[in-house]
Amino acid sequence: MRGEGFGLSELEHNEIDLSAGRPLIDIPPQRLSMPNWFAVYTTPRHEKRVVQHLSNREIENYLPLYHPQHKWSGGSTPILDLPLFPSYVFVHIDRGQRVRVLEVPGVLTFVGGTGGKPAPLPDTEIEALRSGLTLRRAEPHPLLTAGQRARIRSGALAGMEGVVVRLKNRLRVVLTVDLILQSVAVEVDASELEVLSPGASGGLQGCTAIPRANSAQGSLGRFRRIT
Repeated sequence: MRGEGFGLSELEHNEIDLSAGRPLIDIPPQRLSMPNWFAVYTTPRHEKRVVQHLSNREIENYLPLYHPQHKWSGGSTPILDLPLFPSYVFVHIDRGQRVRVLEVPGVLTFVGGTGGKPAPLPDTEIEALRSGLTLRRAEPHPLLTAGQRARIRSGALAGMEGVVVRLKNRLRVVLTVDLILQSVAVEVDASELEVLSPGASGGLQGCTAIPRANSAQGSLGRFRRIT
């Protein structure tokens, strides 16, 4: 399941007057030159190739990876580099570079927001992922939608909220990128978490430290960024 998107033909038709070389809608010039992070949907299992093409075109990009250890039939156990969000790559571009991105082999669409337009992602969320995931063990997780939430109190992911789950006697916080409907489980220590009471939002009121013996198995929740 993925967010709404649109491809090259729709972008050319709806947003750019190719003959006149100007946008069809009235947008302040300064907004056109401001780069933002966007998510693009790719052909399955082509994420790394898309990143290579983007880099060759000097388009800033980000592909979150995780590193599972796989046991082959021969007994070897190599460590793999796999996309954390399968079929999604993030690009940091201004409005004028969207056609260039859609021309990259393997890129299918931009992930859309309201009104069928590409939805930018906050810089703070991408930077938190880029810095935080290098310091913590992470892996894909099924999308979660409701239940008990907790906030990470320290480190590069401080301020992120998600659900606490217990897997193999280790605590993980499941964070969800709502735009692409993808979740990731990040390994944390109990001392790094504060449980959010029902109705708590934004502030620290209603937060308590999570006890080490607390089992949150089966609880569900959504992620949101505190700014």
